[in-house]
Amino acid sequence: MTIKRDARTLAAGIAVFAALYHLPVGTPRFDSAVHESLALTRWYAREHVLLCLVPAFFIAGGISIFVSQASVMKYLGAGARKSVAYGVASVSGTVLAVCSCTVLPLFAGIYGMGAGIGPATAFLYSGPAINALAIILTARVLGPDIGLARAIGAIVFSVVIGLLMHLVFRRDQQERLAAASIPVGESRPLLQTGLTFLAMVAILVFANWGGGGTGFFAAVHGVKWWLTGIGAVGLGLTLVAWYGLAWWKPLAVAGAALAAGLWPGGAVAVFATATVAFAVVIATEKGELNEWFEASWGFAKQILPLLLAGVLVAGLLLGRPGREGLIPSAWIADLVGGNSFGANLFAAVSGAFMYFATLTEVPILEGLLGAGMGKGPALTLLLAGPAVSLPSILVLRSIMGGRKTAVFIALVVALSAVTGFIFGNLV
Repeated sequence: MTIKRDARTLAAGIAVFAALYHLPVGTPRFDSAVHESLALTRWYAREHVLLCLVPAFFIAGGISIFVSQASVMKYLGAGARKSVAYGVASVSGTVLAVCSCTVLPLFAGIYGMGAGIGPATAFLYSGPAINALAIILTARVLGPDIGLARAIGAIVFSVVIGLLMHLVFRRDQQERLAAASIPVGESRPLLQTGLTFLAMVAILVFANWGGGGTGFFAAVHGVKWWLTGIGAVGLGLTLVAWYGLAWWKPLAVAGAALAAGLWPGGAVAVFATATVAFAVVIATEKGELNEWFEASWGFAKQILPLLLAGVLVAGLLLGRPGREGLIPSAWIADLVGGNSFGANLFAAVSGAFMYFATLTEVPILEGLLGAGMGKGPALTLLLAGPAVSLPSILVLRSIMGGRKTAVFIALVVALSAVTGFIFGNLV
């Protein structure tokens, strides 16, 4: 056994050395791809880690501390009523409007608390896929037929994928349900817990409200930071009223945020300062508030390194929108032309590995359609791309294991390809 292990280690070492020895440093495409990889990671750190992931980590930590396991098992557990479980999970995206990476801490939270694999993966898919603003923007830019097909497909997919995951892993779910130990005791009233999470979700949603769209969406974007602040005030009030936080501590956090506003940096600097001050406040508390911080920090340590590594690799291979990575974008444009099943399958597979920030898939597809992409592969990419990505795949493997992750990705790819093929040949 030792000889075999040493042989594998030696072979891996030789492969790594050979790759490093032959790195094409100095060639334009490689150097440009490295630059794009670092640029994409910098953009991700600036635009998504602070505003998206940090609030999501706090929500995930709150799920594991403030939400009773009995409640999760009642509504989302393996033995829950399917109409309730899948109904809640399939429409979550209309509220959250998160990307494939931001949904991961939330998925980890509910799955770790005992949610069934079916409802949990329905939530995992619907979170980034069912985004009201993205669907409206899709219809306006790419056409009402694609917009309507995307809306219907995303909702149906979330339920179908969840049911198939439940069917494939039903034995695992039975063992998990039998082994579950649900504590019996008093829990905080549902209204109090609901208002606490409503405030946190408001912070997440409004801090990341995009500038696309007109009318209502544009009006909300104009006051997004005021709405984010209202959510923060609401969170502070709930923590003081029901969680034992001293009244002056939220005021201290607000004071730090106001002081940050006096310096250059804008709203993001204020948000960052308030976040750090808030983290310090709850980390230095005792009881469940300290446990909340510890749980949130645990999710961050588990998820963030893998996400950043995945973004680096995705940027190296595919570049940024409008920029080249190691794989020329012309190859992708050629492979997704027309409406053949092969074009749809390639769109589904490539979409499953590409990283799309919320709303960025629309202008990317607008360019690809102009370059000859068929409507079928375009819908396929819209159904597969925003829901999963290489960074999210790496994290999912650490949360639910390689086998469940592989089946989930395979279902997303297969359903997207078949739907896009049918749609492309109908229109």
